[in-house]
Amino acid sequence: MIRFSTIILLSLTLWLTGCAGVNTWSSSDTNATKQAKIQATKNKRAVAKARAANLNTQDFSKIQDPSNDLWQRVRDGFEIQDPQENALIIKHVNQLASNPVYVNRLLQRSSYYLFYIEEEVEARDMPSELALLPFVESAFNPKAVSPAKAAGMWQFMPATGKDFKLTQNVFRDERRDVIQSTDAALDYLQRLYKMFGDWQLVLAAYNWGEGNVSKAIKRNQAQNLPTDYASLKMPDETRNYVPKLLAVKKIVLDSKSYGLTLPKLENHPYFVVVTTSKDVDVSLAAQFARMTVEEFRAMNPSFNKPVILGASEPQILLPYGRAQSFQENLNAYKGRLSSWTAIRLGARETVDQLATRLNVEAHQIREINDIPKGMRIKAGSTVIVPKVGKSKDVPEHLANNTTQLLLEKEVAAKKKGAKKKGAKSSGSAKKTASNSGSGNKASDKAKPRAESKVASNSKKSN
Repeated sequence: MIRFSTIILLSLTLWLTGCAGVNTWSSSDTNATKQAKIQATKNKRAVAKARAANLNTQDFSKIQDPSNDLWQRVRDGFEIQDPQENALIIKHVNQLASNPVYVNRLLQRSSYYLFYIEEEVEARDMPSELALLPFVESAFNPKAVSPAKAAGMWQFMPATGKDFKLTQNVFRDERRDVIQSTDAALDYLQRLYKMFGDWQLVLAAYNWGEGNVSKAIKRNQAQNLPTDYASLKMPDETRNYVPKLLAVKKIVLDSKSYGLTLPKLENHPYFVVVTTSKDVDVSLAAQFARMTVEEFRAMNPSFNKPVILGASEPQILLPYGRAQSFQENLNAYKGRLSSWTAIRLGARETVDQLATRLNVEAHQIREINDIPKGMRIKAGSTVIVPKVGKSKDVPEHLANNTTQLLLEKEVAAKKKGAKKKGAKSSGSAKKTASNSGSGNKASDKAKPRAESKVASNSKKSN
């Protein structure tokens, strides 16, 4: 997990490394030393990424400093070629151009996350078009959930999320975590590129599944047909997937041609990551950061419940300028930081039974755990409950390894119990019949006791 302190330390390390690499000349350098430094400089030129100008064809006065415009940085990293379906790209460009309010909302929403994603894409030497993929996947909404249960900006299905070690439990869903899901998505895209070696096929596999793309390629190979993206037979959704992304790319390249205006995005981070070792209510964390709960949740949609667990080393995203406020207010606060804790049930319980046992309100347990009336909690479930007395923070083994809440209908639970007790009653009745048929004095004495046991079991089963 990335911590704020780690980020600062890494930045300082990189800065010091950069300083150490600068050539320094002094009068005490020998000729051999100077020649060695000159040769080292020549060797570096082969890999340097400095801006260059051809004075025969370019006006040097027009060569500017690196842009402070994030959109320009994204444009500079575009690599993916347009597929043959240019008509589909034009179709999707026109659809976007005809909905400027919707597009502006998408672009504004992307402003929170685009710098971070572009940084990660560049660090892996991947095409910048991939930084725009959340436009297509989720409209850059980290809270998005599809009808098929895919979640987050990158729309991970539950099983795929588990494959890429994204935690999904009672307290948090890292498919909606901006940092973790981006890292997992880029891992997945890189794995697909190793399989297919073509970014258009990679995108098709991200949408349709690598198995389906592999089968489509084999079918074309068997018929001596081309195996590029445009030549494969695929569902309409996948056929339109790459054109949709490249339509967004065209708008980023030249928004004015389509009557749209890109919001100004400066080329620096929008948020920082902080963490805490203490459990903190979401409402209190938002207050510490001088944000509304809605604003805080928009930046941190992975937290499923109204409490953030310190034992899980949470990554809390805050806009620049709010982290210091969060730290100061957290350290100065003297009251109880969290109102909730968690327990794991050893046996089945109804909500009312659990509330009575813990001396809390049943409706509080139902609301925070989303338990409908008439449902009973199964053994092994982790349940969030109000803190009472001197309850401690949620321990690490519950914070990081919780199972999902398991429920069953109370009626079904009662029937199961009745069947088990009924089976015991039946066994007792058989035993009684056997004893009554023995015809000796001992059996005559045992008969009332057996009948009494049957009667007792009958009362319990009722």
